[in-house]
Amino acid sequence: MDLRIFTEPQQGAGYDTLLTVAKATEDLGFDAFFRSDHYLAMGSADGLPGPTDAWITLAGLARETRRIRLGTLMTAGTFRLPGVLAIQVAQVDQMSGGRIELGLGAGWFEEEHRAYGIPFPKEKFGRLEEQLEIVTGLWGTEVGKTFSFHGTHYQLTDSPALPKPAQDKLPVLIGGHGAKRTPRLAAKFADEFNIPFASIEDSERQFGRVRAAAEEAGRKGGDLVYSNALVACVGKDDAEVARRAAVIGRDVAELKANGLAGSPAEVVDKIGRYAAIGSSRIYFQILDLDDLDHLELISSQVQSQLS
Repeated sequence: MDLRIFTEPQQGAGYDTLLTVAKATEDLGFDAFFRSDHYLAMGSADGLPGPTDAWITLAGLARETRRIRLGTLMTAGTFRLPGVLAIQVAQVDQMSGGRIELGLGAGWFEEEHRAYGIPFPKEKFGRLEEQLEIVTGLWGTEVGKTFSFHGTHYQLTDSPALPKPAQDKLPVLIGGHGAKRTPRLAAKFADEFNIPFASIEDSERQFGRVRAAAEEAGRKGGDLVYSNALVACVGKDDAEVARRAAVIGRDVAELKANGLAGSPAEVVDKIGRYAAIGSSRIYFQILDLDDLDHLELISSQVQSQLS
C-alpha cells in the first residue's frame, strides 16, 4: 500500500509551508506529495496568505526534494490551454528528474473562476477529453515529427511536440464519481484511477466500472492503479483525535465515517478494508499543514504497519 500526502493550499498556505510539508513527507518515508489546483478558499477558511499556483509550486519542490513523487489531484482543465500544460508538466518533470504525475480533471469550482476572471465553459467534459488527447499526444510524438489535432475545442497544427518529460511514460491520473464517461476516459488515458472521499462500497462499485471499461477498451483491468483520497485525522488517543478534528472544523464521528480518523489501529484497519476491494494507494488529505506531528504519527504508527 503506497501512502501519499495530499494538501489543499488554497485553504491557507504559502510556498514556505508547502516546502516544509513536502520535506517532511520525504523525510518520513511517504511515497509522494500531491496538492490541489485551486485559486480560492472553500468554506469558512480565510485563505491567507492567498493562493499559490500548483505547477509553480511543484516546480519549486522539484528542485528542493530528491525522492518523493510530486503531482496534482486534480489539475483543473479550465485553467490552462492543453499545449501550455503539456510544456509546463514536461519541464517540471525534467526539473524533478522524472518524478511528476499529472492528475487532470474538468474543473468544477465556478466561484474561483469568477474571482480571477477565468472563463468557466458550460461544456467541460468534452474539453477534458480533447485536453487528454493533446497532452498525451504531444508527449508521445516521436522527436523530429510534428503533432496536429483538430477538435471541437482545440486546434493544433504542426506542433514540434516539445519538450518531452524525463519519464518515458509520465503517469496520468483520472478520477471522479461519474458512472459512464469518467470510467471511459480512465480506460483510454489513465495510468491511475482515483476516487476522492468515497466509501468502501462506492469505491468498489466505481473501480468495477473502470475495470469493465478498460476491458472494453482492450486493456486489462489490472493495468491501472486504483487509489483513494480520504481526509485524515489520526491521534494517539481520543483527546488528540478530537483536538485535531476541532482545528479543521470537523466532527469526529463524521470523520470516522467518511475518512481515515481515529487511532492508528482504527486507521490501519480501515485502510485494510479499502485494500480488500482493490485500492493500492491512499492519499491522506492533510488540512492542518502546521501540524507536522500528525505526519510523524501517521508515518510511525500507520505506515509502519502497512509497508
